[in-house]
Amino acid sequence: MVKNSESRWAVRLTTLALWALAAASAVYWGLRLSAPSAGLAVSAAAAAPVAPDAQAVARLLGVGPAVAMPTAPVASAGSRFALLGVLSGRSSGGGAALIAIDGQPAKPFRVGAVVDAGLVLLALEPRQARLGAAGGPASLTLEMPPRL
Repeated sequence: MVKNSESRWAVRLTTLALWALAAASAVYWGLRLSAPSAGLAVSAAAAAPVAPDAQAVARLLGVGPAVAMPTAPVASAGSRFALLGVLSGRSSGGGAALIAIDGQPAKPFRVGAVVDAGLVLLALEPRQARLGAAGGPASLTLEMPPRL
């Protein structure tokens, strides 16, 4: 009779251990799933490159104050715009382009819309947008970045 009593206790203790393990697992996953998520990472727009201070670099290299340093070049019109997406209407000739100006968030522009002062979206191709004066020839062609 002693042997039967010992086997009952072994079964009871094993059952208790399994239930404790199941409860611990439920608590762990409950806490894990109820924790606030970190959320989606927001992509930041790339900041404009910082021009180095030419006079400070000259002083660091030992050039006297009499040396005049050239100023930073003015950004060209093509470097102000970034083409991020194109929806071209093949049969209609219309469509829209997703264009970022001066590092700002991109905005959609339809064909014929004014993009910037004096520049209108004239035409779209699968990976290009042509900008120019209204009714005139294209003076600027934007291309999408290459696919990775």
